[in-house]
Amino acid sequence: MVNFITIFNNHMKVNSLVFVLVSILILGSCKEKNKNESDGVAQDSPEFTNDLINETSPYLLQHAHNPVEWKPWSDAAFKKAADENKLVVLSVGYSTCHWCHVMEEESFEDAEVAKLMNDKFVSIKVDREERPDLDMVYQTALQLVNGTGGWPMNAIIMPDGSPVFLGTYHEKEEWKNILLKFSTEYEENAKKMKEYARMLADGVQEVYAEPAKQKANAITPDKIENGIATWSTMWDLEWGGNTGQQKFILPANLTMLLDYAVLQQNTASKNHVLHTLDKVINGGIYDHIDGGFFRYSTDNSWKVPHFEKMLYDNAQLVSLLSKAYKLTGKKEYKNKVAETLAFLKSEMRNEDGGYFSAMDADTNGEEGVYYVWKTAELKSLLTDDFTMFAKYFNIEDGQVWEDENFVLNNTVSKNDILKDFNVSEEQLDEKMAHWKSTLYQARQKREKPTKDYKILTSWNALLVDGLLEAYKAFGDDQYLREAIAVFNYLKQHNYANGELVHSYTKDSKQKEVFLEDYAFLAKSAFALFEVTLDTAYLDISKNLMNIAAEKYKSNSELYYYNVSSELVPRIINTSDGVVPSANAIMAQNYLRIGHLEYNTEFLKKAEVMGSLITSDFQNHAVSYGAWGTLLLAQAFPFYEVVVVGKDAKELINEIHKTFLVNSIVVGATAESDLSLFKDRFIEDDTYIYVCQDNTCKLPVKTVRDGFEQMKSFGYQGFR
Repeated sequence: MVNFITIFNNHMKVNSLVFVLVSILILGSCKEKNKNESDGVAQDSPEFTNDLINETSPYLLQHAHNPVEWKPWSDAAFKKAADENKLVVLSVGYSTCHWCHVMEEESFEDAEVAKLMNDKFVSIKVDREERPDLDMVYQTALQLVNGTGGWPMNAIIMPDGSPVFLGTYHEKEEWKNILLKFSTEYEENAKKMKEYARMLADGVQEVYAEPAKQKANAITPDKIENGIATWSTMWDLEWGGNTGQQKFILPANLTMLLDYAVLQQNTASKNHVLHTLDKVINGGIYDHIDGGFFRYSTDNSWKVPHFEKMLYDNAQLVSLLSKAYKLTGKKEYKNKVAETLAFLKSEMRNEDGGYFSAMDADTNGEEGVYYVWKTAELKSLLTDDFTMFAKYFNIEDGQVWEDENFVLNNTVSKNDILKDFNVSEEQLDEKMAHWKSTLYQARQKREKPTKDYKILTSWNALLVDGLLEAYKAFGDDQYLREAIAVFNYLKQHNYANGELVHSYTKDSKQKEVFLEDYAFLAKSAFALFEVTLDTAYLDISKNLMNIAAEKYKSNSELYYYNVSSELVPRIINTSDGVVPSANAIMAQNYLRIGHLEYNTEFLKKAEVMGSLITSDFQNHAVSYGAWGTLLLAQAFPFYEVVVVGKDAKELINEIHKTFLVNSIVVGATAESDLSLFKDRFIEDDTYIYVCQDNTCKLPVKTVRDGFEQMKSFGYQGFR
């Protein structure tokens, strides 16, 4: 792999010729289709077994009995390719990916295709959830060539790891033609292939050129406003979210936008977020029977989802909806949080308290069959209530998804139902509860989709954050207990020999760990400290940050690599994807710890990281939501709300019920040497201190008086 690393460490400008040369080699169009997978259960007497049988990833184990002689990603696999002078087939997917499963059935289980791959290539399978570092590199190359990405991602790469072909799903004959084309080309013209690969590798490196090379910009409110103004041209004013044929919810963006709306009293931004949430929770992208959100909608109105459920989406939406509830008091948001967390605990939690990464869209190879309904079945189950139910959930001609199946999708207001059917709101609520219970019981008799049982550190950390936001908003102790339980699970299981790991399964051998694991878990630990007042969580947060800063530091020491190992190209990623940018979360952590301890080094580091990303935010805010949250904290006043005394927990719980932006809320029930608490503890009394940049108002005893002091500082975010 040394050659590929060298290529990626060359900071050469991407030459437009790469697109021409590589495109010449691409046969057919790339199809960006996603979905779920099979049960991963081994056959009783399998005819074939390959090296994946020794892995613990559910996705890799699904392919362990393919006739293709799959190998896991390793130096040994690439050495074999080099020794035998063969190209490498790299296939990246995940266990709940529908088109991964389709391609397996069509090609990787086919003896003819397998013989071609075994004779001419060394074939490597990668679980993108286990190895997001590898996925990021090759998806970037795929997007450079095709303008889009997706899974399965199938690449043909040189023995040094550099790609010469990238695509997604391919039908059997198309895939055979690709294999023949490239194996022949490599045998006849290996030198030219190496040139193609080098230019494409340079292109990927250019995409991830270190942000520290950019010009720092002062972080000012007008630059944030400019970025949001540009982004607002993409807003779908009818259906919410961003315009497009498919829709992803992207909670980090909406969270930032809601914070901005409160800070600036910006009605348009606030309305857009709340309008989006209303459309989402009523649309088909939400599971109205089991609870929980699907990954994305296949249309522009949130109606028909891609039916897989991912932990990262649901965790972040719990957090966002909890915050939106604090701002609006809307009971539908509270209900959706409760239903989503109930779904996660029932279906996605293992017996020890860790949460699985995903739930499949398919059941026995058919997408969505667990979730959809036929008219005859609904009539039989709901009897006299069917007409009202059908009106509410669009069960009518013209609304069929496929094969006479309906997706429950509400576009009719409750007021219209109350008027048309002459029922009270209380009666309708009772009926809806009955409908959901009836259909839930009916659905439980169906065969359930399979689950990917990996416990991912970063995604579980996102869930800890979501549970804590729910606890703050609703004051329900079960959410706090569950947040602590998940955190403790990660401490117990997602460490190997004292080292954090990205993915845990029973008997897992994975040693990889990524920046996102340290950054997200450090953020969760700090959040637990804010809620519980237990400084042990603060110590964990600071320790994780210190390890990450050393383990992933880049040459400039301003931003951080995604991986510490040099076995694969190390890149610095700053843009958000379906989860927030790990570098952005590192910067947020520096800012919050910096304000707690008046650590000027941390505050300066957060400021520099933000200043170098300001231009990116101005130009493309939609890809920098997590950074936007940081920039808001730096462009507008930031507050330290400190509660010290025997009743600190009670007062903090009261404070947390209010939507506060740009603030940390911390407390202590005993004497403490932490900067914000030092010399402020008084026996048998409790005081609130409102501070800004180490300047504090006189202590007060009530939350109301504390909020009045924030107003006197200039805070205008109260609703």
